[in-house]
Amino acid sequence: MKRQIIHIDEEKCNGCGLCARACHEGAIDIVDGKAKLMRENFCDGFGDCLPNCPMGAITFEEREAPEYDAAAVARAKASKNNKPASGKSCESKGADDAPFAGCPGSRMRSFMRPGQGAEAPMSGQQAGGYGFGEPASGKPQSQLQHWPVQIRLLPSHAPFFDGAKLLIAADCTAYAYANMHEDFIKGHVVLVGCPKLDPVDYTDKLTEIISENDIKSVTIVRMEVPCCGGLQRAAENALRSSGKFLPWRVVTISCDGQIIDD
Repeated sequence: MKRQIIHIDEEKCNGCGLCARACHEGAIDIVDGKAKLMRENFCDGFGDCLPNCPMGAITFEEREAPEYDAAAVARAKASKNNKPASGKSCESKGADDAPFAGCPGSRMRSFMRPGQGAEAPMSGQQAGGYGFGEPASGKPQSQLQHWPVQIRLLPSHAPFFDGAKLLIAADCTAYAYANMHEDFIKGHVVLVGCPKLDPVDYTDKLTEIISENDIKSVTIVRMEVPCCGGLQRAAENALRSSGKFLPWRVVTISCDGQIIDD
């Protein structure tokens, strides 16, 4: 039959795997570092994968293709959900505990930090993640507890969002503000973005994260420059759209690295 279906331009594809994770039907796989539509009868033609592609490699086309098979999709999902655990370390796993075949830079991880308290969103042992020894004397230690951190790469659901305090930070703040890790990142789940460089509106993604997870608070850290207003607006709109009443604050950093508004 002739119908609407997705087309993936392999020349543009960078193999990040975001489209495969966004495809609820499981029609897309990453093969040899490129996204491929492997099961045409699993593609419903709605294109949930399109807005998740950072390279613009996915488009719609109308052509001869097998009819969408909802029953086959349901069977595949049921089979996946009932599959026994493999016993492998999460070193090779993605967000859904399946072998991760996408870009290594977007593979989800959680870290245990020395002295990490009960308020931390997720321990390394809970995640099957990485442990760290005592910090070297006198050297500042990273307080980052998870990966990835970029808003566009983060999944909407992840174990580290459970009971999390969110830090929504502009890219430049970590470079401008010297004590970013101790003052802001410590004890928080970090979401980083730049509304000027990313050609997307973060509102929908942030709304999903806030509304569909057990979020305890939101801190927005932005630069004083006007373009950072887009990040603040997206976060504030997401808070309103979520229907939740959460403690939140906005901190503004000057270009020379000072807190000028809190």
